[in-house]
Amino acid sequence: MTPEQWATVRRLADWLDAANGSGEQETAMRLMKLGEETGEVMQAYIGTTGQNPRKGRTHSASDVADELCDVILTAAVALHRFTDDPAAALDRKIRQVALRSLPSAADAVD
Repeated sequence: MTPEQWATVRRLADWLDAANGSGEQETAMRLMKLGEETGEVMQAYIGTTGQNPRKGRTHSASDVADELCDVILTAAVALHRFTDDPAAALDRKIRQVALRSLPSAADAVD
């Protein structure tokens, strides 16, 4: 994410804190919200396949992408609960995964 996007996510986290508080219950609710959003991704994907013959094809790839973005945003907001620098935490994790997964370290930082 860009610095501007992280700033917006920070404002969203602050807005939720102001509305709902910042205790353990609110943290749990934000993590549960992440699970809810993940379920919506699955629902949208099932809708793209027409797996339910009664409903047919109800969603598009664009719908799945939109729901995945909701997951990313919800996770980014929740990440603020566990680190003072969520951008650095995400960057570290991406680099760790890239270093162990990509063929060379040079590929990992590109």
